[in-house]
Amino acid sequence: MISEKQFNKEIDVIIANAIREDVGDGDHSSLACIPEEATGVAKLLVKDEGIIAGVDFARQVLEYVDPGLKMDVKITDGTPVKYGDVCFYVEGHSQSILKAERLLLNAMQRMSAIATKTNEYVKLLEGTKTKILDTRKTTPGIRALEKWAVKIGGGENHRFALYDMIMLKDNHIDFCGGITKAINKTKQYLAEKSLDLKIIIEARNLKEIEEILQNESIHRILIDNFNYEDTRRAVQLINGKCQTESSGGITLETARKYADCGVDFISSGALTHSVYNMDLSLKAVK
Repeated sequence: MISEKQFNKEIDVIIANAIREDVGDGDHSSLACIPEEATGVAKLLVKDEGIIAGVDFARQVLEYVDPGLKMDVKITDGTPVKYGDVCFYVEGHSQSILKAERLLLNAMQRMSAIATKTNEYVKLLEGTKTKILDTRKTTPGIRALEKWAVKIGGGENHRFALYDMIMLKDNHIDFCGGITKAINKTKQYLAEKSLDLKIIIEARNLKEIEEILQNESIHRILIDNFNYEDTRRAVQLINGKCQTESSGGITLETARKYADCGVDFISSGALTHSVYNMDLSLKAVK
């Protein structure tokens, strides 16, 4: 997984690029009618229900836009919220508050939706050993925010990108010419490059699992698109020799049944690619 330093760098890039995209050469609406010296107070108002996420990110946005803005947090990340709750107040130059408003809201609305969806899976899996994982099926450019939201919702992060873990899937195996060949070439590559990366390999059937288990140093087997019966048999075959992960169209309706098969992890792209933004508003306090 990526380091905290790398993650923080990703967040910095997201903020800088989003402000560049949104503000350009100036927020002319605010510049036109609000005096530069004017100050005000705004509140982050919840108009929905779920798990709030992005409060800490909002703090970083406000700091980037104007270090003089003051934030009074009333509800922290990961807290259940309901209609009418106020997450925080921000006080300072009115132009600065308006400059930060859209990025702050866009991020918090999406992050809160992801945290809420993730938390539904977490609750569903209570009583099992199975943990819910995200995937790389994220919105281009804001992956760090979406994976952050998964953590806030109680889930776990899978690999961040292509560079922090080896994941040999069906196309890798087929293009390389087979499972064992792909594994051997991968180990050779890691040794030559002096890379310490964990290896996950996808299995499409029980026969492939048997072949994978003939190889050493496999961190996890991805049990992809198996039915419940074959998933249970796969877990029995693997028998703790490495971690197990179920994937492939798993939903809230099916997740618990896969967890009951005994897998260590379930990965679901739905955590990040199929959510509806939480309704939030930033309102001036009169």
